[in-house]
Amino acid sequence: MGITIQLRIDVTTEAGVGGPAELAVTVHLPTASALAARPVVAFGFPGGGYGRGYYAMDLPGWPAGGQAAYHTDRGWVFVAIDHLHVGDSTLFDPDILTMEQISRANQAAVNHVLAKLAAGSLGDLPVIERPYTVGIGQSMGGCFLVVHQGQLRSFDAVAILGYSAVHTSVPSRPGTPNLPMPWMVRSSYPHAPIILNPEVMEALMAVSNPDELANAVSAEEHMWTWAFHHDDEPRDIVRQDMDAISGGPLPVWRSATTPACAILGVAPGAVATEAAAINVPVFLGMGVQDVIVDPDREPMAYKSAPEVVFARFPQMAHMHNFAPTRELLWGRLQTWVDGLNS
Repeated sequence: MGITIQLRIDVTTEAGVGGPAELAVTVHLPTASALAARPVVAFGFPGGGYGRGYYAMDLPGWPAGGQAAYHTDRGWVFVAIDHLHVGDSTLFDPDILTMEQISRANQAAVNHVLAKLAAGSLGDLPVIERPYTVGIGQSMGGCFLVVHQGQLRSFDAVAILGYSAVHTSVPSRPGTPNLPMPWMVRSSYPHAPIILNPEVMEALMAVSNPDELANAVSAEEHMWTWAFHHDDEPRDIVRQDMDAISGGPLPVWRSATTPACAILGVAPGAVATEAAAINVPVFLGMGVQDVIVDPDREPMAYKSAPEVVFARFPQMAHMHNFAPTRELLWGRLQTWVDGLNS
């Protein structure tokens, strides 16, 4: 296993958020001998409520170092990034951030890391001038990555994990009600939303205590537990993760904050234009329990991509890196990227 380097990267100019802005970044480095002839540099963007630690969960009985270590052991540089208003990055009034600002800030961090690799100033690695770059986004991170790649054309390939460019919606355990989601116009702000399905939201507000609907379907289980975690996962880990939603202790993989603009991504077709504009290979990954409403339609959203690979994994729910089959996903992704880079 290689080493990790913590960075704080100034993205004030690029983000344009009206004040100082920094991103917290963890660079996971392989050994120099493991690098491919053209090294792969992967950038991981976490989902809503999670931070960059999601990619490096080191839990009892699990592979040490999580997904990041899996890839670095096989020669990749893996860079995990906290978005603006996530984890250890600069916090703002979450309502003022847009997906475009978050994408520009993430791009600034990508540029900074690539510049340091090109200068040979990260660890003991040799100079890496023209790596094969991969963007990996899970859930909200996948939403932001679609916007990022569609508008900025940053990466040589992208992996969108657990997010739908057609329609994203969080299901509850079968037999229990789903929490309705607002379909908001992307040009509106969460504090002043333009909602196109008001009748659904009015029905939600008619519930005697909508907070209870959001927090639990029983005394034992948050209503999103089934979508986020497969029943074959360790219950103590699941409990740690889901308790954080309701104000419990914050595990190292969680973030106390989430940009409010993430809610814009659940409207059908919210990022359809950017998805259609992505013109590099696309890997789409999901669990058998996930938030993608119509999986069969998903590849068609990426109309300009030269290659779209769609993979669904057993014993896996929406938070893929907790699943007992997580290494199937990591291995499939590794093989796909290494094949593109061969």
